[in-house]
Amino acid sequence: MNHRYLQPARLLLALAAACALVLAAPAPAQALSTAKLTAKPNSDSGSDVLGATDTRITWEGQASDDEQLTAVTLTLPDGTAYTTNDAKVTLLSDSDPSKPGNDLMKRDTPKFQISSDGQSVTYAFSDPLPAGSYVRLELYGVDFPAMGGDMQVKVSYATGEAGSLAQGGELTDVPTIAVKGVTPTEQLATYLEGQEWVKRWNSNTFLRLFLNPPILVSSFPSVFQGFIMALAIVLVAFPLAIPFGFVLALMRISKSRVLRAVSSFYVNIVRGTPAFLQIYIAFFGLPLAGVQIPSYPLGVAVMALNSAAYLCEIFRAGIQSIPKGQDEAARSLGMTAAQTMLYVIIPQTLRNVLPTMTSEFILLYKDTSLLAAVGVMEVVMYAKTIVASTGSITPYIVAALFYLVVTLPLARVVGKLEARLLGKDTGSRKRGKPRKSAGQMPVIDGDHLA
Repeated sequence: MNHRYLQPARLLLALAAACALVLAAPAPAQALSTAKLTAKPNSDSGSDVLGATDTRITWEGQASDDEQLTAVTLTLPDGTAYTTNDAKVTLLSDSDPSKPGNDLMKRDTPKFQISSDGQSVTYAFSDPLPAGSYVRLELYGVDFPAMGGDMQVKVSYATGEAGSLAQGGELTDVPTIAVKGVTPTEQLATYLEGQEWVKRWNSNTFLRLFLNPPILVSSFPSVFQGFIMALAIVLVAFPLAIPFGFVLALMRISKSRVLRAVSSFYVNIVRGTPAFLQIYIAFFGLPLAGVQIPSYPLGVAVMALNSAAYLCEIFRAGIQSIPKGQDEAARSLGMTAAQTMLYVIIPQTLRNVLPTMTSEFILLYKDTSLLAAVGVMEVVMYAKTIVASTGSITPYIVAALFYLVVTLPLARVVGKLEARLLGKDTGSRKRGKPRKSAGQMPVIDGDHLA
């Protein structure tokens, strides 16, 4: 064999053997291992760890039998706030040394110094802990980021005897902490819970039950969802009820006995029974008959059909309030019955009944609360759910505020419309225009109204 090729081959074999030995060598054991990492809220608000809320972190670790710990560092996730005022270190050991691993009920508090750089907290022990120590670190006042998520706390350590060069590393067995995200309103509620004036306010039983500031703030977003649902129902149901109610009004004043009988029967039945009963019949009766309709469209339909009966009477009274002379004058000008109704009677009717229609809209909006009895998630239903979980009546007060947001401005509008119809509007006088007296009524003069 040629010795010229034998030497490189031996070198390659030696290099391969060395690599194999390095790969096969066991990884250096860590001098410290994590026993557990837990987080608990610092309040009685529940067991969930919430973002932007005071939390207590507890880490426990077991040192190896031949290593003495000199320091342990906890590195918190970015954006985490904390305080080191109440930081603690506890050594746990068996209460009966003759039975190692028994109960870890014996507790000692070693001397330590704590330092922080804004993200990491270092517990430096005045004397190295005994080899094989089981140590517990506690850090209070930790506020994780409000967004929540799985938070990773990093743990590193240093070992060595007093006066010797310290060695250490970072643990790879630290579990994550599941943090539940919180909304700005929940953060505000948590802030209010810690305020002294809120504590004094809630010390009064009546105020705590009916107007608890933290619950008032925290329940606002949920009840607002019900407010949107209630508006979505009434803003669809009322426009649908207007044409239906007007047709019923025309049937009520028609010359046909059949049309009058059908309209009278419907109006008397709907107006003579509670809306609550009508909702129950629709939501529980129809499914028994095999008719399945989603809650929202069914709620809209029930509200529209109920309101149409009341609008029928409103329109009928408005039509009959127009003097017969208006109809006769229009006919004398050559207008047909349909043209008279469309161009003369209806415009005046709508103007006269507008305040009453607005009042009916307010009543219909308030009646959407009856849908809570059949599970439609409107204002009262959301408030009821929160009341059941908190035991406070405050969410009902929030619901009342959402009703008032709509009803109070509309009630003011009704008042102004009624004042205009009664000739009490002072807006024209403010602009320097004289107001017509009651005797200055428009009269028909030739081919136009004067």
